Amino acid sequence: MKFNPPLIHGYLIKRYKRFLADIRLDDGSVVTSHCTNSGSMKSCLEEGAEVYLSPSTNPKRRTRFTWEMIKINGGWVGINTANPNRLAFEILKSNRFPQLSGYTTVKQEVCFQDSRFDIFAENSNEKCFIEVKNVTMRDESCARFPDAVTVRGQKHLETLVRAKKSGFRAVMLYIIQRCDVELFTPAFDIDPLYANKLTIARDNGVEIVPLQVRVAPGGIEPLSILQYRLEA
Repeated sequence: MKFNPPLIHGYLIKRYKRFLADIRLDDGSVVTSHCTNSGSMKSCLEEGAEVYLSPSTNPKRRTRFTWEMIKINGGWVGINTANPNRLAFEILKSNRFPQLSGYTTVKQEVCFQDSRFDIFAENSNEKCFIEVKNVTMRDESCARFPDAVTVRGQKHLETLVRAKKSGFRAVMLYIIQRCDVELFTPAFDIDPLYANKLTIARDNGVEIVPLQVRVAPGGIEPLSILQYRLEA
């Protein structure tokens, strides 16, 4: 996934009201940027850190920029929660990873019962629902999700289980937007109910795919699928 037009460099002054961040650009001006990440952004929020913003061409937008990434511990962390869905769609279309390949039809935002999943894919042999989550939190060498209690995420896991029982393939795809981690685990201490439901989903045949990507000012590149651990 490439960034076009090119991103704009700056430094984080502060994030506030969850969806806003003040950024000092290289020319010294201060702009307010939209922050798509509604979570706590634990372990990827540091005032004064380098950031990159994408400019908007929509004249009706209240904020002219969207916050894309921040530099933490010498590496870029992608914080735009819209990018993982775009990445997942590209990955499914390109057949890059065996676990997510072989589909002739790939659609975005498809409903099943009371939920809307990010991706629906099918071929002559199977139909598959895929829910995509953005992962930015790091704890030592582990990528963890969620960074705040997510009732919506719990509901998605329950519906994936129902989809699996109805004969669909069901995949929980975690897009890990940082390179300084080696293993994926749920955040047991932050949302124990989500962690428990993820274990139940796995035990009922829902597949867990933690996919690590490299975030850079030029674009985002899929790297590899990490191992995961569900035990606290």
